[in-house]
Amino acid sequence: MCRNVRRLHNLDPPANETEIREAALQYVRKVSGSAKPSAANQEAFEQAVEAIAATTADLLDSLVTKAPARTREQERARAQARAQRRVEPSARDR
Repeated sequence: MCRNVRRLHNLDPPANETEIREAALQYVRKVSGSAKPSAANQEAFEQAVEAIAATTADLLDSLVTKAPARTREQERARAQARAQRRVEPSARDR
């Protein structure tokens, strides 16, 4: 999955419209292979972003969990730890 798309379920406070739209935009960019669509494709691109954002919001509203909510700080720390593991050479590479 694209590293720029973040998990939005079970956050405290809940994901807002901006976060949902940014995730939808990243998804459409990845699937279309285009960070900025041509003028001919702009409308289709925007419609896809809006449709995916709406569907994502519906999904997040309907998901249930018994797990404690995660904070953005916890998620940021986990992402930094994953990034560090990718950068550090493994023991067998030494």
